[in-house]
Amino acid sequence: MISKPVKRLPVENGISGWEAVSRRPFPARSLEGNVTADWLIIGAGFAGLSAARRLLQLRPDDKIVVLDASELGKGTSGRNSGFMIDVPHNLSSSEYSSGSADATRLEMAQNRSAIAFAKEAAAEYRMSRETFDPAGKINAAATARGMKLNLSFGHSLKGAGEQHILLDAAEMREITGSDYYLGGLYTPGAVLIQPADYIRDLAAGLSPKVEIFETSPVTALKRAHGAWTAVCPRGKVTAPKVIVGVNGHIDDFGHFRGRLMHIFAYASMTAPFPADDFGRRVSGQDRWALLPADAMGATVRKITSGGQSRIAIRTKYTYDTTVKLTKRRMARMAEAHRTSLDARFPGLKGIPFEHSWAGRICLSLNHVPAFGEVEEGLYSACCENGLGTVKSTLAGMMAAELATGTHSRHLEEYMDHPAPSRLPPEPFAWLGINAMIRLQELRAGREG
Repeated sequence: MISKPVKRLPVENGISGWEAVSRRPFPARSLEGNVTADWLIIGAGFAGLSAARRLLQLRPDDKIVVLDASELGKGTSGRNSGFMIDVPHNLSSSEYSSGSADATRLEMAQNRSAIAFAKEAAAEYRMSRETFDPAGKINAAATARGMKLNLSFGHSLKGAGEQHILLDAAEMREITGSDYYLGGLYTPGAVLIQPADYIRDLAAGLSPKVEIFETSPVTALKRAHGAWTAVCPRGKVTAPKVIVGVNGHIDDFGHFRGRLMHIFAYASMTAPFPADDFGRRVSGQDRWALLPADAMGATVRKITSGGQSRIAIRTKYTYDTTVKLTKRRMARMAEAHRTSLDARFPGLKGIPFEHSWAGRICLSLNHVPAFGEVEEGLYSACCENGLGTVKSTLAGMMAAELATGTHSRHLEEYMDHPAPSRLPPEPFAWLGINAMIRLQELRAGREG
């Protein structure tokens, strides 16, 4: 018999603005009692729910159970900036399209496969345009270095035969209402999502055929007689095969320890302001989405619904070995967001932040996922390397194919990578990684 206690459970630092303005399409249900299934999925985020949907396609008559430690949309899956990006984005190098031409083409093909999968789900489950919007995105440049990075990115895209449009300062001002940006680069393949709504709508679409239990953290995993049992506070689930889609928390399950970096990304969302002439004068069009030309800069989105607009901004990163952050840290990051937002939109200085939060990104030193059959019947679909919406969707799809013995070209290509590299021991990892983050943030300058 194998018995593995789960070292730590997730912690929600602050209330995500996306979750706060989201709506629940069905009530939450916790696990009560013991359940037997054909498949158990741990984690109801992008990876876990995508794995469930792919399993339904491959094994429509099997019983599938999903467990999540929190409520849908409250955890990491509802704490990102809501970009499903097709073109490469290498957060740890602070540049885009940093791989070879062949690697770039493969990554774009994989990202687009995940986006197509999500697009099919959005259509089938009738997600609104506010939840799933294939509008593309803009890489915004606020410095001469940012403009240079955009030109380099554009050159990479041109070499790959990819559509893109370079925008000047006047065009950026027309879109955003801000004089802050010198230019931008638009690519049409990205999808903008309301991440909490997307996760909740995806779960609602799956729920007639998939049992989803929320606020049911797995505290231990045990294997006996050819089956795994997940132990929760008020029940158990037993299944012969388990897919774990918990991103960086996979090391708390005893796998890939000492190989994954847990980076906190910090974000804030304003209180609503009227989408009237004033709102458009100070913040431009009703909806837009900006990634920074330097990936360590500020990601900024404006959303509008029901005559009210909000702006969400994400910037600042830290590497931590803990899962809970102090109130002082959160307050300090919110102050940095205020400074960044006011510099871009001085007309919004009187609009307070209504929500500030942090979410954990998982990276590996060699930019590979924590993926595969880690023990007999136990599959990992974790470590998204800074592009969680798309990479986790892809990992969930691929884990379902691997676990069912389904052969595909995408799976063969996805598995063609080494294991995540080992990190230096602590405290050297903490010192080195945070020093690198600070250096990259300083280099980003006004992009942040």
